[in-house]
Amino acid sequence: MSGLQESAGQALSRRGLLKFGAGLAAATTAAGFAGGQARAAVPEGRFLLDTPSYNRLWKNPLHDVTVLQSLAFDNVNNHIYTAQVQSGSTTAKNGDLVITKLSLTGTKLGYMILKGFGHGVAIGVEPVGATAYLWTETDGASDGENAWGRKLARFRFVNGATRTTASAELTKYAPIAGATSLTCAIDPSTNRLIMRHRMNGQARFAVYLLDDLKAGRTDNKLYDFAEPLAVDLANFQGYTAYGNYVYTLDGHGYSTTNPPPGDTYVTSIDMRTGAQVERFLTQAGKSLDLREPEGMAIQLENGAPKLCFGLASGAAGARRASVFFKETLV
Repeated sequence: MSGLQESAGQALSRRGLLKFGAGLAAATTAAGFAGGQARAAVPEGRFLLDTPSYNRLWKNPLHDVTVLQSLAFDNVNNHIYTAQVQSGSTTAKNGDLVITKLSLTGTKLGYMILKGFGHGVAIGVEPVGATAYLWTETDGASDGENAWGRKLARFRFVNGATRTTASAELTKYAPIAGATSLTCAIDPSTNRLIMRHRMNGQARFAVYLLDDLKAGRTDNKLYDFAEPLAVDLANFQGYTAYGNYVYTLDGHGYSTTNPPPGDTYVTSIDMRTGAQVERFLTQAGKSLDLREPEGMAIQLENGAPKLCFGLASGAAGARRASVFFKETLV
């Protein structure tokens, strides 16, 4: 196994460190209010995508044997949470998901079963002390093959528990009337929730202060923009956000028509304008079999941000999850 899977270069440039430090010390939006609450400081750094990627997890088993769909970090308690479609002949159509709780080194610490929630393209984690609250899609509607959430749900992670869309433990949110295929991610650097959804068939992103959304203040939306056309909508595989930028993942697993190094792209989007900033063909984990891109998240390690993305591998019935990260900021 090699930690470095892409072009040679410095993993974290001096310029990147300076930018990160400046972004935290002199936040671009430390002032300003929404719904009576101060907005979190927004770091100015952007991940440079044309840089090396490094390995965080390698061929890690999850609770179920299906491919990884998404991941998120609890940066307070140092855990990773993943989502998969539950194994079975009708689970994808039903929207049944499995959540796995892992240590940062990949040791399995627990799991949950979610019945009827959706496809799990993205999830969020909200640490509350030693407890983690998960944010996922819910109320999945089937297209005949897969199910896609119509609302968001917040609920506490409880090891071994099963939740249905009718469970009393769920708090549900539908911030945009008429939106479908709702998923979400949480930016731990700003405490913002980023919701990807569809309106009239078009993929869009909406950005909220997490506290505003929890309080029902859906009119305090920070940004709302269309997904750039360069992103492959048919093979969209995940997203996350750091500061003022959304990052997306798209591509296929290896096949006779998509041989190594594959067609996995990472794209950055400026949420203030909706404009695409950079799009990069990544070769991270190129030695993996299957190598299907799945899921993105931000890890804060000793305060330093890492742009993480997942890759599924292994044979059907024995899938494994690998996680890589980029850390160079500009």
